[in-house]
Amino acid sequence: PPASGCLEGGEFLAQENTRVGLLFASKALVQLLVNPWVGVLTNRIGYHIPMFLGFTIMFLSTLMFAFSGTYTQLFIARALQGVGSSFSSVAGLGLLASVYPDDAERGSAMGIALGGLALGVLVGAPFGSVMYEFVGKASPFLVLAFLALLDGALQLCILQPSRISPESTKATPVSTLLRDPYILVAAGALCFSNMGVAMLEPTLPIWMLQTMCSPQWQLGMAFLPASISYLIGTNLFGILANRMGRWLCSMIGMAVVGISLLCVPLATSIYGLIGPNAGLGFAIGMVDSSMMPIMAYLVDLRHTSAYGTVYAIADVAFCMGFAVGPSTGGAIVRALGFPWLMVMVGALNVAYAPLCWLLRSPPAAHESTAILSQECPMQAKSYTSKGALREFPLTEESDGEAENAQ
Repeated sequence: PPASGCLEGGEFLAQENTRVGLLFASKALVQLLVNPWVGVLTNRIGYHIPMFLGFTIMFLSTLMFAFSGTYTQLFIARALQGVGSSFSSVAGLGLLASVYPDDAERGSAMGIALGGLALGVLVGAPFGSVMYEFVGKASPFLVLAFLALLDGALQLCILQPSRISPESTKATPVSTLLRDPYILVAAGALCFSNMGVAMLEPTLPIWMLQTMCSPQWQLGMAFLPASISYLIGTNLFGILANRMGRWLCSMIGMAVVGISLLCVPLATSIYGLIGPNAGLGFAIGMVDSSMMPIMAYLVDLRHTSAYGTVYAIADVAFCMGFAVGPSTGGAIVRALGFPWLMVMVGALNVAYAPLCWLLRSPPAAHESTAILSQECPMQAKSYTSKGALREFPLTEESDGEAENAQ
């Protein structure tokens, strides 16, 4: 790039790192605060109503984005988006965990669900940048508002979110789950692996403007390789992670996240970003598709099988990455520069990766809770409650009574 920088007003762009970072982080900060309450609510009234409420709120926030003209209005819309995301993500993941009790099926289902998240990210950044450049600011948000409205209508027709269906078992308190070291290790992996891409979202486009003289449409296209590889990674390792061991899949994924982030500042054009961003998205897909089923597995194994609370913790960890990342990333870029930011968060992921080994064979809280396999600790387990044993006793007396009845 020219010595004077690609654009006039480079100092303004450097200052914008902080403002844009706070705007990105506001959603995650609000989501962070709302998540625990949503977890408790889902345990009491079920998953369908909160999930529908979440998409209703996101519809309203998207309309606000379309017609906001000031930074304050955008900040409010982004925070409201965090409330809607909290309701929909916690309720959605909890619903999947309850519908698919088998560990292998649950992993595949969550891989598909995370693939849906990846598809949104895949289309979102390029679609938004192209529509902004050639149509106008409001156009991408109006399309998104229509899609949110369509999703809400589908939920009304299929899920019928009107009946209260509380969890059949009493959920373990959040304080108890937060004292479980295995849940904390899994939550930390979700937080730190996603923190890297959270720091890239506000800082990479500005760095590209300053060093690569990139046009507006390239700013969103730079994230396209990460989105495509994340889509592939979540669907692929939703199945493979259960076979190779989810702890190993997560450990490898976090190491690749760190290496990919270290390679990002080496790029001199948008083409040089393809490899690091693709590796980053694929590795985060490995971690997410492994850790989300592990959270439900740990609750089944060590606590009671009610999933709203544990997925509130998982979403809190996810949001911690997206709250701390953008809010501190912009300040670090301004103080030390973009390359040093990538070195710091990349080294953090590489250093954390060995802790995933602790999830290799977590002990059960009670021996009667699960049947553990020594050969493959993360294979499918089957869980039977004490109530079910009393209702259908597998004894010789009951067999004799059944024969007499015939």
